Amino acid sequence: MVLAVENVSVSLGRSRVVNGIDCQIQAGEMLMLLGPNGAGKSTLLRAVSGDIPYQGNVSFSGRELGSWPPESLARQRAVMPQRVEVNFPLTVEEVVCLGRPAKASGRSDPVVDQLMNELDIGHLRHRLVPGLSGGEQQRLQLARVLAQVLDSPGDRLLLLDECTSALDPAHQQMALALVRSLARDEGMAVLAVVHDLNLAAQFADRLLVMKAGCLIHEGSAWEVLTPDLLQTVYGFTARVIELEEGYPMVVPRRDRSARAYTAPVNPNCRQAS
Repeated sequence: MVLAVENVSVSLGRSRVVNGIDCQIQAGEMLMLLGPNGAGKSTLLRAVSGDIPYQGNVSFSGRELGSWPPESLARQRAVMPQRVEVNFPLTVEEVVCLGRPAKASGRSDPVVDQLMNELDIGHLRHRLVPGLSGGEQQRLQLARVLAQVLDSPGDRLLLLDECTSALDPAHQQMALALVRSLARDEGMAVLAVVHDLNLAAQFADRLLVMKAGCLIHEGSAWEVLTPDLLQTVYGFTARVIELEEGYPMVVPRRDRSARAYTAPVNPNCRQAS
């Protein structure tokens, strides 16, 4: 097991925003976190990355997260947050190289070249990062975190928070297809926060749905993306159809009277007072 999350909770002040989450990810598996705004998805990802304090246990490669030396952990686990500000006049190539181990000056790095080409930023190699569009910067940051762990030995984990939110549809497909292929071909484990239900259905091996800090349901796209669950969690009416490619597609129904349901929906989930 690459990642084991056991009864993880996170409190901010007096509010518990993540409540007793359990999940596991094996090598080669892609687990996507779904849920409405404020469900606790990004907070859970930050806890799993060790960025914020949490209660419970998080183990990476059979070892408690806090016991990993930072230098070793950086070669095995890479984190892409929602927003990364680069205000220094660095080039695209220089930023991707930040994810690589130190190498002799003047030597080209085939991993950097490969990822820039696969994420369609090779032609931006010498551009300064502050002048890039939002989508270009997002593809750049994905290239950087992939470069960090691509050729590292042992278990590897990618933690991605809305890594395609600024991308056009073609680049969304490109980016997630690359991540999925690396998971399957290279044995990486991936935990990703997404909002697009249909992208999640297309690319994830399993889905985990959260609401109000609680785990609502976990399973395959067919098990999770049901009209009843979508109504309960998101508060909208939808139909789910099967595509010939073999995965479901969510089609919202037009209903002007629909209202998002914001109360906790899991009676077994303890809410902090």
